[in-house]
Amino acid sequence: MLPFRAMLIASINYCSMGGVKVSREDVRAMVSALFVTNAALDRARRQKKGASTLSLLQVIAATPAIRPSEIASAQDVHPSQVTRQVRELENLGLVQVTADTADKRSCRVTLTAVGAGELRSLTEQGLDRFASFVADWEPEEVRMLTSLLQKLEESKAAVAARQRPRPDLAPNSSRAERICSI
Repeated sequence: MLPFRAMLIASINYCSMGGVKVSREDVRAMVSALFVTNAALDRARRQKKGASTLSLLQVIAATPAIRPSEIASAQDVHPSQVTRQVRELENLGLVQVTADTADKRSCRVTLTAVGAGELRSLTEQGLDRFASFVADWEPEEVRMLTSLLQKLEESKAAVAARQRPRPDLAPNSSRAERICSI
């Protein structure tokens, strides 16, 4: 499977942009800016204790009684890394780990009250950090960025829905059709 960046670049190169009002260079500049931002956020999540703890607590809070394998999938990390992280969180009293009654080989991870408090605290710290990034921006610029990011997500979802492989589409469809359906 191609890495996300390669897929996106391939999509730009192979997919027709019929009816699109932006130039290829505008799209390249946007993709570049998104990748720089995404890489920085990912690096912070993986390297900064508070950011990685926040990310992990968010996943656990969103899905109570989650399995470690599901956490690993959501975090896009190796399961052994999740085992270590969950053990640390359990030792700190932030999560409770219980046996999985449906699968004796696994367990379930749930946020404790202390963990919920830590999640709130780390969320506030993260918001303070991002507030410092945009401290000299106009409020309208922050709202515009938010709106544009939401619009991008909506556009991605709409394109994905339109380009899902149809049951009647032959498995040997063209490479461009397969790449554009991502």
